[in-house]
Amino acid sequence: MSAGCFITLEGGEGAGKSTLARALAQRLQALGLTVDLTREPGGSPKAEAIRETILSGQVKRHGPFVEALMFAAARIDHIDRRIRPALTRGDWVICDRFIDSTRVYQGALGRIEPDLLDELEQVTIDGLTPDLTLILDLDPAAGLMRAARRRRPGEASDRFESEALDFHTRLRQAYLAIAAEEPERCIVLDAALAPDALAQAAWEALSQRLPIPQTA
Repeated sequence: MSAGCFITLEGGEGAGKSTLARALAQRLQALGLTVDLTREPGGSPKAEAIRETILSGQVKRHGPFVEALMFAAARIDHIDRRIRPALTRGDWVICDRFIDSTRVYQGALGRIEPDLLDELEQVTIDGLTPDLTLILDLDPAAGLMRAARRRRPGEASDRFESEALDFHTRLRQAYLAIAAEEPERCIVLDAALAPDALAQAAWEALSQRLPIPQTA
């Protein structure tokens, strides 16, 4: 393989993105592909430090645009230090969240002007867009229950999990709107499926859209 593929997973809280990312990575690795499994915010030391600041809620009081700038700073470092080098090597990259999370959380819900957010995005990604985005669609109430179950005893909800149900309902609608606007890049999957069934549906989507080798 002369060039890698860039896959992103998107969706609300508790949709199962991390579990699905691991399942897809295992199947691709079984075919002899090298897979870099990463996440946002995070994925590089500097970006992980920014992640802690954002999810702690320390930035929330400064408003959605400042949050978007923090995400952009983390994304630039992540792309430069990890994603682009991996793709250049011919590796496949699976990223838990990417540009669509900023479009939804800070754009649609934070009400940042679309033109301003688009300009920030273009500077941040510098032409790098996912080859395929899987949007995991789930009832927000069910997703928040899942998120609560995975927290350790005494662990508080993070910056976004703590938002009201209406926030998460609007978040779901915003993701579906993105999928409708960019069907060539985005595929919506039913995240209410059991993990194995969801992984199979995702694999079928990858097989239809991306150049996956049939043998190792």
